[in-house]
Formats: sequence, structure tokens, C-alpha cells
Amino acid sequence: MITFRQFVVALLIFSGAACAAFAKTEVSRKSAGKLANGAQVDLYTLKDEKLEVGIITYGGTVVSIKVPDRKGKVEDVVLGFDDPAGYYENNHSKSASFFGPIVGRYANRIAGGKFTLDGKEYNLPKNDNGINSIHGGPDGFHNVMWQATPIDDGVELKYLSKDGEEGYPGNLSATVRYTLKAGDLKIEYTATTDKPTVFNPTNHSYFNLSGQGHGTILQNQLKLNASRFTPVDSHLIPTGELQPVEGTPFDFRKAHAVGERIDADNEQIRLGHGYDHNFVIDGGGHTLTVAAEVYDPASGRVLEVLTTQPGVQFYTGNFLDGSIKGKQGVPYIQHGALCLETQHFPDSPNHPDFPSTVLRPGGEFQSVTIYRFSTR
Repeated sequence: MITFRQFVVALLIFSGAACAAFAKTEVSRKSAGKLANGAQVDLYTLKDEKLEVGIITYGGTVVSIKVPDRKGKVEDVVLGFDDPAGYYENNHSKSASFFGPIVGRYANRIAGGKFTLDGKEYNLPKNDNGINSIHGGPDGFHNVMWQATPIDDGVELKYLSKDGEEGYPGNLSATVRYTLKAGDLKIEYTATTDKPTVFNPTNHSYFNLSGQGHGTILQNQLKLNASRFTPVDSHLIPTGELQPVEGTPFDFRKAHAVGERIDADNEQIRLGHGYDHNFVIDGGGHTLTVAAEVYDPASGRVLEVLTTQPGVQFYTGNFLDGSIKGKQGVPYIQHGALCLETQHFPDSPNHPDFPSTVLRPGGEFQSVTIYRFSTR
């Protein structure tokens, strides 16, 4: 027989667990100001018992993720700017860094800014040093206004990319849902088209788990669930090979510090100026699969990335050089953050052996990515 005190304690524990299980994420909206072109931008804030996430309608951009460390101290762990004007200015510069937006129609690079689909060649803007098309072109998804609607635990964003926009065929209707629950930031992508096209969206957040602007990520411990990666040529276009990571600086199947081998005498490291490569997720591309885990020993923060996509681009902020002033005027230095962009492989439309990114009328693109935060 239990005592009355034991009964009360048990009841409190059960009640607390039940409240946590049914706690509703707060979703709020406010004006974030106007862009230089006069467009009104809204800020949606998602807040649960663990995290607070800010998303603006310009670019569907994640502008903040506020996460406690192992001692409860909260820091914003994504790079960006204090207001939409900063994102607009950066997105319109020749060296756009893509801080936190939805990118598409095609994330990553397409060689020579062209691809052939059903016998017809399509030409895209060459916004990657005048050589390739990258992240959907200069006026891709990162640079448009999304129509937002609050939903349970988050916000739904919609955008109609018209036939011929940035060179891509078909009127493509895209929906992206951001939801927050129990420390999981979930991103769900869906799309349909009225003509055959290619589609490969992602989110392009830069993470520093010590807090944005707090040094580099070189001491972060990274695990990647990938036995192979796609090596690149001098223009950072995949060669078509799926190369084993074993015995190379690209083997993160067991945790390694990001900076441990970033200056290794390795051709692929030299070509990327560090890590800027797509990794082939073991067992990925079908169901929700763990792609990566980052652990920051200093703060104890952990980021786990799960996705239904077959690849993840690991980028170590190689081209940040301190010239960009971010939030609170902090200069963003080389290796000051890392990106884990869940995706299909770069240049897939020009590599028939890669998983297909073709979307046809009557079909629907679907993918899910979860950024899961915790402490250790």
C-alpha cells in the first residue's frame, strides 16, 4: 500500500508528464518592417517549452533559433541579421550567403546553368561565379515573399513559382510548413507542377551551437550517417562518383571535431576550401533517417538532423571572411558556423545515375526534415 504522500508525488509526476505531452506551441505574428522594394514582411514566432524560433515571410527565412545550454542559458544559434533589410541586402549582393531561407527551386549547384529534360534544354541564371546556377538563381525561393497562414504548432508558407521563373519549366505550387514541438523544428515540403520540371528545396540555416557570432565551429563534434560522399571538380560540381569515406577526412561515421582534418592534405578539401560536399545518407531517401549529429562541448547543445532526403550538404562557412556584419553587428568569420542542408544530390538533373529530382504533373513532391535540439 502506498502512502498519501507517495500518491501525491506520483500524481504530480503524471500531471507534469501529461502537460508536457499536450503542451501547445505558441504561434504569434507581428510586422517585421518593409523591404527596400516596399514589401511588408511578417515575423512568425514559434515557442514551446524548449525552443523559440523566428521565421519571416521574406524567403521563408529562419531568422532565429533560441536554445538553452546545459545550464539553461539561452542563445540564438543561427546566423543572420537584425531585420529583414539585412537579409534583403545580402540576398541581392554578388556574394549572397543564404542565411536561413528556403532555397529552390533547386538547392545547390547545377553545372553550367543548364539541364535537359525530356529532350529539351533549359538554361538557368549563372549566379555561382558566372559558371553554375546555385540555389535556384538570384531570384529563387530565398528572394521572394511567401504567403503565410498560422497552423497548429507552426506556420504554413505557400508560393507559386510561375512557368519560366529563373529558367525552370512549369507552374510549381510549393508549400513549406514549419512546426515546433518538444525541441523539434520540423520542416515539411510539398509541391505540384503542371509541366515536367526538377525540384530540390532545402533550408539553408547556418548553425553555431555556442551562439551566433561566438567563435568558430571547429571544436564541434560531428557525426554523419554516411559511408559515401560525392566528390567534386574544380567548380564544385559532382564528378558522378560515389566515393567511400573510409580512410579520408570525410569519414564522420564516428564523431570527430570539425576542425580536426579541415586542413588535411587532400584534394577534395583543397577544392572545397574546407568541407563543402554532399554526403550520401546511409539508408536515406525513403523514410525519416538520422543524417547528422552535432555536439558542442562548450555549451552542451546537441543538434540532430533527420530527413527523408537521400543527401546532406555539409558546409563549414569557408567563404565567410569577417566582411559580413550580422546580428548586433558581429562580423561573421571563416568557419563561424556550419550548414547541414538536407537535399537530393547537387547537379542531379545532369547525372542520370543520381536519385531523380524530376517532378511531373499528377505527382507530388514530399519531404520532411527535422532539426532536433537537446543538451548533453
